[in-house]
Amino acid sequence: MRVFLVSLLVLALSGCASNVVTDYDSGTVFGNYASWAFAPRGEGESFTSLDGGRIESAVERELNRKSMRKVEQEQADLLVNWQIVEEERLERVGVGLGFGFGSGNFGWGLSSAPPVREVQEGKLVVELVDTDTDRVVWRAASRRYLNESQSTETRRELIDEVVADMFEKYPPGV
Repeated sequence: MRVFLVSLLVLALSGCASNVVTDYDSGTVFGNYASWAFAPRGEGESFTSLDGGRIESAVERELNRKSMRKVEQEQADLLVNWQIVEEERLERVGVGLGFGFGSGNFGWGLSSAPPVREVQEGKLVVELVDTDTDRVVWRAASRRYLNESQSTETRRELIDEVVADMFEKYPPGV
């Protein structure tokens, strides 16, 4: 019974863990910002990807909810810079095998680890840059990942959910 209660408590506490990590400049007065624009694309980026369009749409929706106006880049108080940071992780697939034999206090055993494969995933990072100082004043990074095996609908829902979680924590201290 104790094991069941401890397992239930661990499960409940893990549900409280945030899927987003934020950081900000504590000296910034976020109430001074009223307008925003997307940061210019880097060199060699002449188009917006499908996920990029979903991210920009979600960011625009969340900033509109914060009563911030989207304006031209030259007039913006903040520039929104986003990127998908690719990461590799190892994933176990299947089970390991082992066998052994012995008698009394002596025995031999042999086992193999489960098969492992590399998985490429993308972590969303959103930064807000003050246009007067050209410094990042707020940053959010997702702990949830996009991967190529997700369906279009799953990717859209994940992006919407992650961006909404990010902007729940903006402006900080509110």
